[in-house]
Amino acid sequence: MKPIPFLMVLLCLTVLKGYAQQNELPNDFLTKDFHKDRREQLRKSLPANSVAVFFTNPVRNRSNDVDYVYHQDPNFYYLTGYKEPHALLLIFKDKQLINGKMYNEVIFVQERNKRAEMWTGKRLGKKGVETTLGFELAFNGSEFKSSDIDFSKFDKIMFNPFFNDVRNTSNKADLYDLIETFKEKVSFNIKMGNSSVSDKIYTEAKERLDTKTLTYLMADLREIKTPEELTLLKKAINISAIGQIEMMKAMHPNMSETEAQGVHEFVYKKYGAEYEGYPSIVGAGNNGCILHYIENNKTVIGKDNLVLMDLGAEYHGYTADVTRTIPANGKFSTAQKQIYDLVYKAQEAGIATAVVGNSFWSPSIITKKIIDEGLVKLGIIASVNEKHNYYPHGASHHIGLDVHDLSNYGNFKENMVITVEPGIYIPKGSPCDKKWWGIAVRIEDDILITKNGPVILSGKAPRTSEEIEKMMKQTSALNNFNLPKLD
Repeated sequence: MKPIPFLMVLLCLTVLKGYAQQNELPNDFLTKDFHKDRREQLRKSLPANSVAVFFTNPVRNRSNDVDYVYHQDPNFYYLTGYKEPHALLLIFKDKQLINGKMYNEVIFVQERNKRAEMWTGKRLGKKGVETTLGFELAFNGSEFKSSDIDFSKFDKIMFNPFFNDVRNTSNKADLYDLIETFKEKVSFNIKMGNSSVSDKIYTEAKERLDTKTLTYLMADLREIKTPEELTLLKKAINISAIGQIEMMKAMHPNMSETEAQGVHEFVYKKYGAEYEGYPSIVGAGNNGCILHYIENNKTVIGKDNLVLMDLGAEYHGYTADVTRTIPANGKFSTAQKQIYDLVYKAQEAGIATAVVGNSFWSPSIITKKIIDEGLVKLGIIASVNEKHNYYPHGASHHIGLDVHDLSNYGNFKENMVITVEPGIYIPKGSPCDKKWWGIAVRIEDDILITKNGPVILSGKAPRTSEEIEKMMKQTSALNNFNLPKLD
């Protein structure tokens, strides 16, 4: 056998090392081709002679020198795949001359910095953005100020409104400075404190700036899920449904709301979901009547209470939204079952309306009708026309990169994914028989709109009262997970 040259050995070892490093990370992120296609689809919808401008999310401070875990702006991630802060994306309707060449998009990102990366992780930098994310042209953020992009020649400069909630840091290329430079370049504050600016110049500058249309264009794109998105969204939903199942098996009356939350979130991490899509809601008894109850600090759930659990895993940016309501002792009381079964009946009817061509509001209308009629039969309200707060919210919203995903709320189209989530909440002190007090039920499932009808993506988690009671009899893998008592 001929000896293998040393350089070839070194090359092989480098390749193998690369494969090993790749295998340490998830390999099912959205591809650069996906993000490129999304930019191209947006470009097609832009008006003539326009530019769309996107900024990353700001870094949020939690306390002192500790920041919240960074979460990218969903639109920015959707269009780029870039997960770092302090960046700016420009998408042009038509190619523009930049540095002597023609480009239809450009991105400005945070610069590589060895010292900073030692503390907060590796940055892509402009070269990494070009090679990893597939951009033809990238710059460091510090280069935006001196860039030769002439915004005055565009008929429309489209961007989302600013909320003045971005901190200014010592970094001269941070998000704050990118925004301020942009405002200067587009004459955003042209009239402020400058009496020499004519009304004509001010009007022309103002007419170019559009802070409304971009939201609608992005909603048109994001409300229809691509096959790649559905793969990730279905995984997030399945993980969340399994979390509900495991909690049904693990539930016992002496558990705290926080512990129940922890069971769900442990399942999420076990399956590789990076985050929760929104703050977890675990409300026992009367706490379930608080729609966005996130304290989850009731130390003992109690044997006679229902537990409303509204949680969703976020997997690679896509979030599920699944709610189940279960009896802490494993058995619905008569009153609890009556309310639960009424909500389930309403949900079934709402899901049936989630078909192509129907109004987005169809599930809300039918679920409200059924719940009102049911509350009359149970003697909780006097007539279907009585105003009440027992069902105070709509039945549906879109999900995706946001738990309340962007949408224009038009008629249902194929490959939209929505929730159907009717509920009944009867807090203590309500004007009805006391036997209903403290009962809160919400059932929420994630529904894919298809040409053949609605598909319940979260159906793995039991939905009927009988199925829930049956699941709660099963043994939990966590039954023997006993920690030592704290002093």
